[in-house]
Amino acid sequence: MMLDLTQDVRDLTAAIVDIESESGGERALADAVERALGALPHLKVERSGETVVARTSLGRGERVLIAGHLDTVPVHGNLPSRVEGDLLYGCGTSDMKAGVAVALKLAAALPAPNRDVTYVFYDCEEVEAERNGLNRIARDHADWLTADFAVLMEPTDGVIEGGCQGTLRAEIVVRGKRAHSARSWFGVNAIHGIEPVLARLNAYQARRPVVDGLEYHEGLNAVGVRGGVAGNVIPDLCVVTVNYRFAPDLSEEQAREHVREVFDGFEVEFTDSAPAARPGLTHPVAAAFAAAVGGEPRAKLGWTDVARFSALGVPAVNYGPGDPNLAHQQGEYVALPKIVESERAMLAWLSA
Repeated sequence: MMLDLTQDVRDLTAAIVDIESESGGERALADAVERALGALPHLKVERSGETVVARTSLGRGERVLIAGHLDTVPVHGNLPSRVEGDLLYGCGTSDMKAGVAVALKLAAALPAPNRDVTYVFYDCEEVEAERNGLNRIARDHADWLTADFAVLMEPTDGVIEGGCQGTLRAEIVVRGKRAHSARSWFGVNAIHGIEPVLARLNAYQARRPVVDGLEYHEGLNAVGVRGGVAGNVIPDLCVVTVNYRFAPDLSEEQAREHVREVFDGFEVEFTDSAPAARPGLTHPVAAAFAAAVGGEPRAKLGWTDVARFSALGVPAVNYGPGDPNLAHQQGEYVALPKIVESERAMLAWLSA
């Protein structure tokens, strides 16, 4: 498969969408990206698995990194792509092949950008973290990710979204005593015992801290309940799984301590977590990017790979033409004018 990087960004988006690339099946698209970038003499192209990295080496005083994932969630009767009016429909249009198309157009159109640029097109973002292409690159080729600032082309509807929330999951364990349900008074019902856990969640007032000028809205919610032994047994165990989305003014340990405080007196077991990332908009390169893009930056309410860049000491923002509210839907689409505007803004940023 061949990608023509000289064609209009809207047509390029459709061509990329039509190369199926469900997580774990990105090879055909990665091959097409590698061939297209390899034909550009101003770029050094390298590859690890299904991740393709291309870099300029002009000796500029700053280096920026532009990243986008190649994979999508499973196709669900939404390929090939189709155009209806100003909308392009298809799997991955919004999340995030429109952003990938913009990054590829920049790579082809800017042989001498005003900053050195590293373009990263990576695999397995939509699945478990250990398969994520950025994780692999950070482990095996960390120097490929060296930069002063990074833009992750996640769908943001054409608005800069700074940083990201952290996330953790915990199990609140309530124990009881088994008994025959015909003689329930001999036991202690663990399912009944979760009532105060739910009461604390219902009464919980989420923080809305301002971090580097952006307001984040936290959330602490039950996302699962498991318990029960049999239809005639008083259960001796019930577990409420909670998810805490925390602002980037907290570390993972501070977030865990907050959850312990909320459920003081209960048994709390943490199952997983991922750190938040600060907005990074105070960096001079970020300020120049914000000026080129325009609009009012907002906080990213969710977790994205900007946290991986933050952990590497690279300030990063989310910015892409897709609408995040359409991601993963069967009827996913992207507005074609948004793709054009995103390309225009980023060309202006790297050309001024």
